[in-house]
Amino acid sequence: MKQFKTVLIAASFMLGAIAFTNAQSSKVAHVGTQELIESMPAYQSAMSQLEKLEKTYTANIEDLLKEAQNKNQRYQAEATSKTEEENASRARELQSTQEKIVQFQKNAQQELQKKETELLRPVYEKARTAIQKVARAKGYDYVLDSTTGAGGVLLADGYDLASDVKKELGI
Repeated sequence: MKQFKTVLIAASFMLGAIAFTNAQSSKVAHVGTQELIESMPAYQSAMSQLEKLEKTYTANIEDLLKEAQNKNQRYQAEATSKTEEENASRARELQSTQEKIVQFQKNAQQELQKKETELLRPVYEKARTAIQKVARAKGYDYVLDSTTGAGGVLLADGYDLASDVKKELGI
């Protein structure tokens, strides 16, 4: 029985050593994907387009708000010379205008999110493909995201693929 325990313990140590050796043979690298993506010209172009679209929506909303404020001021000034029915009708009109402005803001926000997804998805895909290509070419088994706050890695002392991936992307 004592020999059986000894053999069992020895086998356990052997299996542990083999597992440790296999774990040590995996090559791991890291890359800061956010920094990489932000350095890509396609990303910068997409962000520029989104900024222009956002400014357009903001200007339209500001115009609608000014128009509503002017109408409100005019209605306030004329309120004493109008009947209660006319003032009630004007109040409903202003309420309706406010609701339309709020709806326009919601639609603008949804359109911006949709456009952001449409413009950035190909950028993210291109970066991911380049990272995979470079990692495979250099023999890395794992690539961790070392972007701060990404939660993908706590310490990145391994090889940083960012310069190789940038070269692959031509940036």
